[in-house]
This record gives sequence, structure tokens and C-alpha cells, in this order.
Amino acid sequence: MVMSSVPRLVIAAPSSGSGKTTVATGLMAAFAARGLAVSPHKVGPDYIDPGYHALATGRVGRNLDAYLCGPELIAPLFLHGARGCDLAVVEGVMGLYDGAAGEGELASTAQVAKLLRAPVVLVVDASSQSRSVAALVHGFASWDPGVRVGGVILNKVASDRHEELLREALESAGVPVLGALRRAVPVETPSRHLGLVPVAERQSAAVEAVRAMAALVSRGCDLDALEALARTAGQVPGGSAPWTPIPTRSADKQAPVVAVAGGPAFSFSYAEHTELLAAAGAEVVTFDPLHDEQLPEETAGLVIGGGFPEVYAGELSANEPLRKAVAGLAERGAPVAAECAGLLYLCRELDGQPMCGVLDATARMTERLTLGYRDAVAVGDSVLAVAGTRMRGHEFHRTVVEPGAGAAPAWGVRTPVRRVEGFVQQGVHASYLHTHWASEPGVARRFVERCRTS
Repeated sequence: MVMSSVPRLVIAAPSSGSGKTTVATGLMAAFAARGLAVSPHKVGPDYIDPGYHALATGRVGRNLDAYLCGPELIAPLFLHGARGCDLAVVEGVMGLYDGAAGEGELASTAQVAKLLRAPVVLVVDASSQSRSVAALVHGFASWDPGVRVGGVILNKVASDRHEELLREALESAGVPVLGALRRAVPVETPSRHLGLVPVAERQSAAVEAVRAMAALVSRGCDLDALEALARTAGQVPGGSAPWTPIPTRSADKQAPVVAVAGGPAFSFSYAEHTELLAAAGAEVVTFDPLHDEQLPEETAGLVIGGGFPEVYAGELSANEPLRKAVAGLAERGAPVAAECAGLLYLCRELDGQPMCGVLDATARMTERLTLGYRDAVAVGDSVLAVAGTRMRGHEFHRTVVEPGAGAAPAWGVRTPVRRVEGFVQQGVHASYLHTHWASEPGVARRFVERCRTS
């Protein structure tokens, strides 16, 4: 068994809204400013926080999701991302012990902390309480003996006197206070219908937000003590080796161009997807559907991930040359993989604005949030999978596509209710489900092989 001793911290909280993202991103930036190579990670399927993490560290933000990828891949994926780093910071999801609904600890921050054998720093919203904070911290620290809560960072502290009361109370809990952040210091991270606005949409403002987080954390936290705690983590069980995309391209095979949509409208992607495509022999080229009027030269396949096309429907619709190019590529039978935002872009229209027209379906915004993990099985053969392939996915959107499935659906979904979903036609595979290809590397290999032969 290969072992690694990357110093690491998991930043968790009793609940959402406690300040995890501010503290985790600020810590990443503060440690990076000290000259450390910091590896950023996020528990769960979230695409937006890793963008801020990347700004803070200068490295790709990576997700650790035990539901999408399985618990057995958490340590290998962590080691893959942390290779060559001095320290890793892992931002949790929701409350420390919250995971996939009805699945116990699966996909919780606590489970990931145990799988990584990493100490947890609990970020507590201390507003409107004083002595009660000790009971709260004691409960979280003692709930699961396998989770080591190594310190507390108090957030939204009102005054010096308030901080003094909180510290006195926590002395009895046996968990050291490693920081106290005043509530009076705002950090501007604007939100909208699906959470924080992605970095790709607000580059300069996002840089300033990360700088403000770093300043806040540097002033209010004991960075030396936090780094020392990270160094107590010891070894991570990494299986036989860190996860790696295994090269499968033969020297005598061509490298087909796989175009991957990016830019502000399509900013949701897992880093491992492009790594797997490249390992399978593709030449991966990113383009921006908001501005590029043509697909990259010699495009043989197209990947359109998640994002916010509903915010940019007018601009996407106005780029008629690219819409026609995408439709033409699909008509020729070239492989096209579309997830969520990509699905909307392939429809006839989105909120009344013409889209690519690849699918005989319409999409529109709604007030209803669709959110949750999904167990899925491929209904038939497609450019991504053979019939019967099982994968786990995640839905997160406030849109609806009508009809919800084509004559040949993409997936049969078993949670929360049994249904079919998505579209398979010619070389197109389009669905609302976000999947993590590291859990099924054959998806990328099959896609690239179809790019060579279509």
C-alpha cells in the first residue's frame, strides 16, 4: 500500500451558512501567500466553490464526492490532486455530518475526513450565543469518535467581550480556538438562483473577494497553529497509488479534436474529465459559445457541461453561426455529450430564445429547485455507455425541459422515483445528470473512440 503524509485540514461547520467557504478560501490564499503549494478540494458535487479555490491557490480546484465516485476513490483522488503540494485544505459541504439523503454518513464531510484521516476545523457562527457554543462544539466533537475535531474558528463575533466569553466557554469543551472573525467585516461574494456567482463570470471582482477573504482570515486566525494541526494528519491510505487517468492511446491512432465548451455560460466541469479525455488520446480544445462563432478546427466530438445558459440565453441565441455549427456537427453523427446546461443549449429554444435545435424539446426557467443525488442506469447504447451501465449522478437546476426524455432516453433514474430522463439520438447523449467520469473511466475512452470512427 502506497502511503502519503500530505499535511491537510478539513474545514467543516455545524450547518450551511456558517462561513465555510470564506474560511476555507481565505486559508488557502493565506497559506499560498506564505509560499506554500496549497492543494484545494471541495466535498460534494459543487462546481462553484472550486473556482474560488483555484483563484486562491493557483491550482485546479477538485471535488471529493463519495456518492458520485464511491468512498474507495476519495483517498486516491485526493492524492492525485495533492501531488507535489505542501499542504491541502478541504472545504466541507452542508453540516459536518450531513450526507446523501437516507444514506447515513455517505458523502458527508465527516466521512471524507475519516477516509483521509484528516483533522477537522469547525467553523461556528457565534452570533446570538455565548456559553452555548461549548455545548454545540462538544456535541460535534464527540458525536463520532472517528472524526477528530482539532480546532474551532469562531465566525461573526460581535466584540472583544463577546470573543472573551466564547473562549472562556470553549475551554471546558477541550477544543482549541484557532481563530475569531468579526461580523463587521463584509466579504462580497454575490449569489443568485443556484448559489454563488461563478468565478468565470466575475474575474476581477472574484479576485478582490478572495483577497478580502485572505485578509480576514490572516487577521483573525492563528495560521501557525492551523498549519501545525495540518501536520498532525499523518498518512493517508492511498490504495495502490494516487488516482491517475491511464493513457490508452496507441501510437498509430490519430488524436481526434474534442471541443469542450467553457466561458461564463458553461463553467461547470470536473478537472478529471478533460484529463481522462486526453489520456484516451483526444486533443482537448476549449471554446466559448458566447464569443466563438465556429467550433475549433477539425472538431470530431463535443462536450458541453454545466453552467448558466439561462443567464446568457440572449447572447447564446445571438451567436447564430455557432448554433448552426453545433447542429451541423450533431447531424453528421459526431459524438456530443451534454450535461444540464449543455442539454438546454441543444434544445430548440430556452425561455423563448432560439438555441441549437439539435433536440426536439424546449427549456424554460421555473421557480422550483430540482436538487439531489441520483442512481442511474443507461437505458440503451450511446457514445458514453453501453446499455445497463450504472452510474451515479447529481441534479441541480431551476429549469424544466419538455419533453423530459426522448424516444431513446439517456438514463433510467431510480431516485427519488423511477423515471426515464434525457435524450440519445445518433451521436448525442444529453441529460440533466452531472456525472463524475473518474467513477467510470470507460465513458471517456468510449467517447474518444467514437470520435475517431464517426
